[in-house]
Amino acid sequence: MWSDIVTELSADELKRYDRQIKIRGWGIEGQKKVKKATVGVLGCGGLGSPVTIYLAVAGIGTLVAADLDVVDLSNLNRQILHWNKDVGRKKTESAHEKLSQINPEVKLKFFTGKVDETNVDEVFKGADIVVDALDNFQSRFVLNDFAVRKGIPYVHGSIWGLEGRATTIIPGKTACLRCIVNEAPPKEVFPVLGAAPATIGSIQVTEVLKYLTGVGKLLTGRMIVYDGENMTFKEFETTRDPDCPVCGKL
Repeated sequence: MWSDIVTELSADELKRYDRQIKIRGWGIEGQKKVKKATVGVLGCGGLGSPVTIYLAVAGIGTLVAADLDVVDLSNLNRQILHWNKDVGRKKTESAHEKLSQINPEVKLKFFTGKVDETNVDEVFKGADIVVDALDNFQSRFVLNDFAVRKGIPYVHGSIWGLEGRATTIIPGKTACLRCIVNEAPPKEVFPVLGAAPATIGSIQVTEVLKYLTGVGKLLTGRMIVYDGENMTFKEFETTRDPDCPVCGKL
């Protein structure tokens, strides 16, 4: 039954991805879409670790990731891409090493350095969708503005302590991040339990794969809030701001 697409999905790929190919609505065509996709991820830390790992094991064709930091011992309670031996090493180098072993079929492109207004277009050139794996809103706004400008989906995620939030933004159809958060709060060192970014990162990856395959209902127009302390999920509606300086004219 798969002989007609072997040139696009190898026998090894068909076996590797067999369980997700079996998902209703996914199938071989869905897996081919995943393989053809380019996904951009900004951040290789707490959120970036589960996001890039689960994108890689799902068979994303090209994974573009960026980070400016080096691994610190204090990262290791949550940033599962990085190990004791990686302390002091660039996070992009550490991530590339692990991901290339997790799934050698995925094409990896990494950028080491700060992503801002001057280079975001070049760093994530050709991305079909971008994922926010960040810890500050200044950089999130850069990614949001890029996604709106390019007309591509942006999957937002954030965490604090045992809590997390996520939403999927479709430029012109949903509120963008600037509609939801008007001003960037100051950067700070905040508490994190490793399982919180694991939870939110997994939701973000699910959204990416649903968008690419067309499976299920996206987290659009909604912000999901995870409360790990009380083990609850709440949902809030997000609405577009007609006066938003980023997406208001779309």
